[in-house]
Amino acid sequence: MTPNSCASPAFPWKLWLYTNYDCNLRCSYCVAKSSPNTPRRMLGLANAKRLVSEAVELGFSEVFFTGGEPFILNDIYEMLRFSSALVQTTVLTNAMLLRNARLDQVCEIANENLILQVSLDGGNAEEHDHYRGRGSWEKTVEGIRLLQERGFRVRLSTTETPVNTHRLEQVCAFHRSLGIPDEDHFVRPLAKRGYSKEGLELSAANLIPEVTANIDGIFWHPLSTDLDMQVSRSLFPLADSVQRIQDQLEVIAQTGESALTAFT
Repeated sequence: MTPNSCASPAFPWKLWLYTNYDCNLRCSYCVAKSSPNTPRRMLGLANAKRLVSEAVELGFSEVFFTGGEPFILNDIYEMLRFSSALVQTTVLTNAMLLRNARLDQVCEIANENLILQVSLDGGNAEEHDHYRGRGSWEKTVEGIRLLQERGFRVRLSTTETPVNTHRLEQVCAFHRSLGIPDEDHFVRPLAKRGYSKEGLELSAANLIPEVTANIDGIFWHPLSTDLDMQVSRSLFPLADSVQRIQDQLEVIAQTGESALTAFT
């Protein structure tokens, strides 16, 4: 079986790996409920390698590492090295920890397949720090510049909030001033999941699936690893979970009951 047999041509064959759930920040809209005090729930190096290998065999075109803050983990560099040797690999980060030894280690594994995607919610501290915490904007921007100085391709992701919704053009102007092109900047709306008390109501019933794994199993989409999004409690074989998702997509296509939304 390969993903090319999927009934829906809109299905994005990406694999998302929740490496951990603890984070150096406690963003007030975090869908994963991450914070410095959140239990780690680490996926582990062996699981990450096997999932990437099986995804590549199935024909997946991209792998994303997320958390929590992945760069809290000592094993993240080997995970990224292994994955980016096989497939385009993106790691999501707030870039605040990428200094000194951590920055050196990620630079040692740099290659054309490895992309760092940094969360930036404003062109100034007021808009960004409102949800992410005082002082975080300045440290994140410093991290972006340090990565660029080392030659990394940096993508930016912005969550549209009531604070920045009328100033998104200023966010774009700021990322352009950093030398980051428009195609490497993504804006998405708030989702009412995790810590967030506002935003879109999204679930497996209305989301285009993007296969997601954490230590507890396989999920429909990285938006949430709540139980209502769980596809399987078993990580392996990944092909079994992919088949379950394909089967559900066929049911949706036949019934026409739900229009699926892309949300990454």
